[in-house]
Amino acid sequence: MTTAKKPRGRELGLPFPGKTGPLNAITDVPGVLVGYTTLDGTTADGKIIKTGVTALLPRGHINEPQPVWAGLHRFNGNGEMTGTHWIEDAGYFFGPILITNTHSVGMVHHAAVRWMITQYAQAWAERPMWAMPVVAETYDGEFSDIDGLHVTEAHALAALNGAKAGPVAEGNVGGGNGMRCYKFKGGTGTSSRAIEVDGKPYTVAALVQSNHGVREVFTVLGVPVGKHMPLLAGQAKELGSIIIIIATDAPMLPHQLRRLARRAAIGFGRNGTFGGNSSGDIFLAFSTANAKPLPQFSPSHLSMEHLNDGACDAVYLGAVESTEEAVINSMLAAQDTPAYRKGSATCKAIDHTELMRIMALYGRGPAA
Repeated sequence: MTTAKKPRGRELGLPFPGKTGPLNAITDVPGVLVGYTTLDGTTADGKIIKTGVTALLPRGHINEPQPVWAGLHRFNGNGEMTGTHWIEDAGYFFGPILITNTHSVGMVHHAAVRWMITQYAQAWAERPMWAMPVVAETYDGEFSDIDGLHVTEAHALAALNGAKAGPVAEGNVGGGNGMRCYKFKGGTGTSSRAIEVDGKPYTVAALVQSNHGVREVFTVLGVPVGKHMPLLAGQAKELGSIIIIIATDAPMLPHQLRRLARRAAIGFGRNGTFGGNSSGDIFLAFSTANAKPLPQFSPSHLSMEHLNDGACDAVYLGAVESTEEAVINSMLAAQDTPAYRKGSATCKAIDHTELMRIMALYGRGPAA
């Protein structure tokens, strides 16, 4: 993106609860990398291209395929996330997570398989292997020529190979490029929480692709912001989705990670959404702890470190708080986006000054 970086929620003075990691991003979880390919352009016949691919590597660029212990929650099912049947059965996946637009899932899945075959070539040489990457989507057809199928294998591979640690770009980037949230411009957002369990430090973090919500219910830290920023009549229908990825380095078993994924619903619900019928709200939680070979390369008896169920509350709270903040960060970073569909208006990014004025009315500004 060529536009200047906008302030994030905490930089504006929004009093989000909880202590963040150093970057307040999903890359605060050790080993987690994020990469993007962002497509902005116009077709020869004048159609707008505004889409992309987001790639997450839970175990970085390692060359050995290792299980990533995981749990899934489907809050509202009008959407897609591949590989989830196996996650529900086995409690793990291996390889990358990618997020794109609805019509590009097949191409991105194809690219992810190629990446895995190449990345884990030694494992493929030793025995017959299968690749079942996680690819999720939200719909950007209001602001991009989604039927043009502009995302290619090369775009997805570039996001995967370019995944890195450090600060994570937000707003109109990667798969979030053409998305909107509460009828403002939305997209990619992230946040993290530094927690302790019995004196041991851990990180829990969220990355979202926000494309959901109606204006009238939009809420920030308990303030009914949407009621102060009304839309024109006829613009209130829910036409979107959200993908939420929760990452942690706390050692958790798959059943605990399923419970963790469910907490994302509380986090994004704090911002007002009721989960409309047309929304695909799908959440995946994973832990980078307990790195070990895949079952086909392991002995018959294994052991795993894990938290006591009764000690998971700090992780659950961190997931709720980081999800809530990640959604707001996705909106604050976004840039105005022209409509692709005839008769639709430009999707405006939320006005920071007006937001903070409304927050101050309720005593929720920086001086609160």
